Amino acid sequence: MSVPTNARGPLRTALWLAQIGLPVLPLREGKEPFGNCPACTRSACGDRPHMKAAGPCQCPAPCHAWGAATTDPDVLTGPAWARAWRQAGAVAYHPGGAGLTVVDLDDAEAVAWARENLPATKVVPTTRGEHWIYRGATQSMNGVRPGVDVKSTMSYVRWRGPGAGTMAVLPDVVRALVVKEPTARRAHPVIVAMPAGGGQCPHRSPVYLERGIAMAEQRITGAREAIHKTVYRTFLAVLSAHGRCGCLTEAHSARLFTAAQAKGESARHCEDAWDNARTKLGL
Repeated sequence: MSVPTNARGPLRTALWLAQIGLPVLPLREGKEPFGNCPACTRSACGDRPHMKAAGPCQCPAPCHAWGAATTDPDVLTGPAWARAWRQAGAVAYHPGGAGLTVVDLDDAEAVAWARENLPATKVVPTTRGEHWIYRGATQSMNGVRPGVDVKSTMSYVRWRGPGAGTMAVLPDVVRALVVKEPTARRAHPVIVAMPAGGGQCPHRSPVYLERGIAMAEQRITGAREAIHKTVYRTFLAVLSAHGRCGCLTEAHSARLFTAAQAKGESARHCEDAWDNARTKLGL
């Protein structure tokens, strides 16, 4: 796909970025995303991409901030986005959607800390500091230390140019910055459907249950895309098999939450996906 010759300014930049695999969206002056259209205001569309495992709605307008980021040239040049591009002051990209993480260093002290503690990688100068870009996605979190934000999944970053240097693999020290102790999850009581006659539940075989949980962890850990959907569907499968018989314990669900959070899901996302799966199954 070649960039249309009539594309100008932010749209031309966006189309070039989309060509190299960066999901993009327009920003207003002041580097803020465009507001939702009337159909999506206050989640009138029935979806909230920053919370639900199902992902953004299918609105053709550049709604839902990072959730609107796309590499589809037909969407970027379509009539639903035309007004936004005419008013756009800049272009942003969704780093997590391209398998990237940006360490946003907001001042000289933060830059000095990065140079002492992080491996060299591609560096993009910003107004007050630098963006250090790594290969690999993780959870986004602001204020991980003074002047340092981590932007990856469910976040956007203003495009400021290609930068310099060779992009390195996301180091463990950055992943550790966004790891918090798992949020205490409220207990979800499950009705235990015991077999007639008072016998033991057939799923209480340690081997059967362990194999199922291990496979669920592997499915989440091995996901390369559509992480939200994978987590939700995995939770749904586990609860479908074990949610009614009393096999699952808090330790089992904690293992699944831990696997999901390691892929960049927040504790709130895990809660929502778990609750949505239980609701769908009528638990």
